[in-house]
Amino acid sequence: MLNGLFVVVVVTSVLLAAATGRMEAVTQALIESARDAVTLAIGLIGVMAFFLGLMRIAEDGGLMRRLASALGPIMKRLFPGIPADHPAMSAMILNISANMLGLGNAATPFGIRAMEQLDTLNSEKGTASNAMVLFLAINTAGLAILPTGVIGLRASLGSNDAAGILFPTWIASGTATLVGILAATLICKLPRYRNTEPQTITSATPSIREKPVTAKEQTESNSLRRWAVWLFWFVFSVFLVRYLNSNSWNLFSPNQELSPHADFVTLVRSTLSFWMLPALVAGLTLYGWQRGVRVYESLVAGAKQGFDVALRIIPYLVAILVAIGMLRAAGGIELLALLLTPFTSLIGMPAEALPMAVLRPLTGSGAFGVMAEAMNTHGPDSLIGYMVSTFQGSTETTFYTLAVYFGAIGIVRTRHALPVCLLADIAGILAAVAIVNLMFG
Repeated sequence: MLNGLFVVVVVTSVLLAAATGRMEAVTQALIESARDAVTLAIGLIGVMAFFLGLMRIAEDGGLMRRLASALGPIMKRLFPGIPADHPAMSAMILNISANMLGLGNAATPFGIRAMEQLDTLNSEKGTASNAMVLFLAINTAGLAILPTGVIGLRASLGSNDAAGILFPTWIASGTATLVGILAATLICKLPRYRNTEPQTITSATPSIREKPVTAKEQTESNSLRRWAVWLFWFVFSVFLVRYLNSNSWNLFSPNQELSPHADFVTLVRSTLSFWMLPALVAGLTLYGWQRGVRVYESLVAGAKQGFDVALRIIPYLVAILVAIGMLRAAGGIELLALLLTPFTSLIGMPAEALPMAVLRPLTGSGAFGVMAEAMNTHGPDSLIGYMVSTFQGSTETTFYTLAVYFGAIGIVRTRHALPVCLLADIAGILAAVAIVNLMFG
């Protein structure tokens, strides 16, 4: 389906540009989009290398096995064809958890690691399996508990209810997730997709790796290292409590103090944004150290893999981003929004919010810019402000996610992945429109 969609988008962009006199803009967008795709992929190298290195530490220390054991029963129901002790299970758990907490930088490397492990069970390399499609559907649904980035933007624009999108985001992203799971489960049973389903490799399935720890290392781990880890978390907790109880004391920016009048929402948002990711890094590092893992060696070994993966996704990002850039420069997105206006007016979606709904699956930066502009024009606490904020917090950039995750393992036959992910996006948008109108209309 992506092949046909790519052809349609490129041809439509050229014809539309010829009809509207925007050929120069399309030419410029083509070149800029190709350059931006490579820049984006190179920018991902450091993040992916570091977090895949951290994941290697977690694997060597046995944390992945514990995660799989704790949440295995739930994941086993969603992915019955994946063995409970397979590395893909714990990688998917980390990815979904990071997405729910708004840790986008950490979620992508964990997700790519999950796709790599799912591919080890795939008998037809280059073809998406049902488990891969279901995992992507959950990702693109954007299930979020703490959309910290959107809350931060609302607060910076002077919102009196910056966290007011939390409940609408939970409803919209939860609806999108349920629809995505149902769509992935049902559509794969259609003859067209059932006949192309790859067989699952079950023989000699690798279990989650745990690096052996010597008796000496285990003894040291159970004494001195354990006390050192507890001491770190005690001191960290003291600093965190002190920060929460004093708005005038700011750890993360010594040159800028938090205003004494900052409200509770702003304080919680800044705490989550600036403290959670360092705590995750320290937690995984200390866990591996406590378990006797040579953390530096494990980190470097995992980082090498992350570097290779980031380079592999460049061709896929170039194809997707160039097509989207051409369509946008030719005026295709504005035309699509115009065609959809009669329908969206029937469901209570303001015309000013429609461009955001159309852009969100296509381009993350473009959608964020449209959201910021809409809130700046109409106010973050207006109906439009609440609606575009909920769109951003409860959906994902579908085409970017498909390009990155499938590109990392060389998937070219995506089967039913695109319709499933788009159905999840549509469900999230419709649910957001309904709940925002009900609460703030």
